[in-house]
Amino acid sequence: MLQEKEKKLITEVFKGLKNPVKLVNFTQEVECQFCKETRGLLAELAGLSDLISLEVYDFQSDKQKADAYGVDKIPATVVQGKKDYGVRYYGFPGGYEFAALLADLVNVSVGQTDLKPQTQEALSKIEKPVHLQVLVSPTCPYCPGAVILAHKFAIQSDLISADMVETSEFPHLVQKYQVMGVPKTVVNEEFSLLGAVPEEKLLGEITKAAHKVV
Repeated sequence: MLQEKEKKLITEVFKGLKNPVKLVNFTQEVECQFCKETRGLLAELAGLSDLISLEVYDFQSDKQKADAYGVDKIPATVVQGKKDYGVRYYGFPGGYEFAALLADLVNVSVGQTDLKPQTQEALSKIEKPVHLQVLVSPTCPYCPGAVILAHKFAIQSDLISADMVETSEFPHLVQKYQVMGVPKTVVNEEFSLLGAVPEEKLLGEITKAAHKVV
């Protein structure tokens, strides 16, 4: 799936890896759309670094494992470092999103982010879980930035989880969240942001969701 030129470039990116990263892929025997391609791409990436490993599970027969990771649709990819940071990909991480996946592999491996000190301080005060869903399309050049930022927030805070969701593979979510453009970030099923917003804007929505009185 990857050309030799691409493999060389990826190998250079992977020089930034510090600690082992585990890719956990959920698929099924009767292939879902892009399940085979997703598994193949992850296998090739794992073959380019000794610090990257791949585990593959069947979404149906390994339901207990899927439930443990909170995986509710496929193809699904968990990017796990020293711990599970809540970094998820739903759908084939191709097109522009491939760059986001590479960045996430490095960030998860390092286990730290370059979020601003004031952002990190604000996140340390969050006391309630926040779930981010970044809805994207593979032809959207602005989507990877939104995905990477959301995943940085997840890496930074144990109470934040973040999903990349490929809209063409999950059209029911497009309807549910009334997606008219991408990237669209849904925060705790209650708030949403359209476009690749800056760090401060996303922090504001996360803080609002975390402190909302139920």
